[in-house]
Amino acid sequence: MTRDIEWHDTDILILGTGGAGLFAALHAQQAAPTGTRITIAVKGLIGKCGCTRMVQGGYNVALGTGDTVARHFMDTIEGGKWLPNQEMAWRLCEQAVVRIRELENEIGCFFDRNPDGTLHQKAFAGQTADRTVHKGDLTGIEIINRLMEQVLSRPVEKLQEHRAIGLIPTKDGSALAGVLMIDMRTGRFRFVRAKTVLMATGGGPTMYKYHTPSGDKTMDGLAMALRAGLPLRDMEMVQFHPTGLLAGEHSRMTGTVLEEGLRGAGGQLLNAAGQRFMFDYDDKGERATRDVVSRGIYAEMRKSNDPDQVGMFISMAHLGPDTVRKKFTGMVKRCEDSGFDLAGGLVEVVPTAHYFMGGVMVDVDTRTALEGLYVAGEDAGGAHGSNRLGGNGVANSTVYGGIAGDTMGKDIRSMRCLRDPDDAVLMAEYDRAVHPLRQTPDLVQPLRNRLQEAMWEDVGVMRTADSMRRGLDRIAGIRQDLMQVGVASDNLAFNLTWHDWLNMASLCDVSDVIARAGLARENSRGAHFREDYPAPGDMKASYFTIAQQAGDKVNVTREAVEFSIVKPGETILPDGEPETLVAAQ
Repeated sequence: MTRDIEWHDTDILILGTGGAGLFAALHAQQAAPTGTRITIAVKGLIGKCGCTRMVQGGYNVALGTGDTVARHFMDTIEGGKWLPNQEMAWRLCEQAVVRIRELENEIGCFFDRNPDGTLHQKAFAGQTADRTVHKGDLTGIEIINRLMEQVLSRPVEKLQEHRAIGLIPTKDGSALAGVLMIDMRTGRFRFVRAKTVLMATGGGPTMYKYHTPSGDKTMDGLAMALRAGLPLRDMEMVQFHPTGLLAGEHSRMTGTVLEEGLRGAGGQLLNAAGQRFMFDYDDKGERATRDVVSRGIYAEMRKSNDPDQVGMFISMAHLGPDTVRKKFTGMVKRCEDSGFDLAGGLVEVVPTAHYFMGGVMVDVDTRTALEGLYVAGEDAGGAHGSNRLGGNGVANSTVYGGIAGDTMGKDIRSMRCLRDPDDAVLMAEYDRAVHPLRQTPDLVQPLRNRLQEAMWEDVGVMRTADSMRRGLDRIAGIRQDLMQVGVASDNLAFNLTWHDWLNMASLCDVSDVIARAGLARENSRGAHFREDYPAPGDMKASYFTIAQQAGDKVNVTREAVEFSIVKPGETILPDGEPETLVAAQ
């Protein structure tokens, strides 16, 4: 193939159209100087892809009687096992109050309300207050639909079905020049220069056998950031949602989340004998944090010797079938589509890879170490530490998406011109993408199946040094085999096999780093549980891992957590500001 790359210029480029990307577009338009060109690019269609749309549960915000930002913050820090970036966590909890009002009053979202007109907030696991605002169990659809309407009505350039494949720096490496993309509709390459770029491509740990995101979510953003040499933190922290629907090995519904509100409302987890088991693992039972419940279910799965039963069961019938159908309409219908009766029967569930706490290191304004690059949403690490509270995900995306838009709109005022790219990096990323077009065509899907099995078995809910080393060997073998797989190149327009290959390349890169970061953490915190190091370690000596690629080698180091607001052994008074500390009881 010839190196035929179109050039396209803009001022602000936003990669991704989930909650972070769409909010960033709206805020950037308000903050940037008149005449600023804003472009959003998305791998699929605006409002029809991404993870925010799939949010069922809701949005955490401290609005209820007795609840405070300080209380929400403490739940986030303790839920994250003292690993979060405290400045980011505080800003998340504080700005969620602002953002939920914006969603209602400016974006046009309708959330469920109490008879007195106040927002209804339901219970979610790991939290000391009922603070989860929702729209039934279809909250994400409500948020994304309204954001989509707002963005589509604005003079924002839309590059739909454009896949980002490489972050291209300037020749001296001091700043980002732009992003290399593939127009999936034609198969042509397009280099988009921009003064500022927001990476909000989302996570999507689909390298696991059971996973919640759609299969096109393959952590492309983190793979690009890794190749660009950016530091990534907490990469061992993969959150498994405890209750993924187990619809069958070949069903696309397998792994779909049955949301946390089920357990918050009193749902019970049962083993094959019909016995509740979660109180054997935690005194909060089914309302323990996601990591604890996932490990409880996984431990029970390992006890089972019934080949016909893979997972455990969730039961809601004791709450009254009619009540369940009314409160959880979306999930009842989803289960019915797969042949299960959530309202009156038992539904088999399994821990399912759901969310990625790790990501690019950023400051509280979303800036990265590379001038011109900003990161928000699930691509950014720090806010959640080792475990994300249910309901904090969509809050994080919308809060920091808005902050990113504001920051880029402000920063661009001092950026006079577009930057020229490092041609060597541009060509290297091009050559990497066309590599499979120069090989003999073969099947990609068997390799993805192998990767999913390897990650589930060796780098999954419970880990050991031996299992993770075995996982690294398996990943290396899969990656080597991938480089021998080719794709037919006679027609590159919507050549989905080509994109399956690129998806696999991203998943292999990130899977490798997950295992390496896991080996570097020799204790068990939150989502990362090592059977050979089951103790959490000294909270006051907490550290986070940093993975960074140099050439072909990935190095993993440790850095001490900065307890900038509260230290282990302290707490913030429920009605206090960050400086109001008392000894924890």
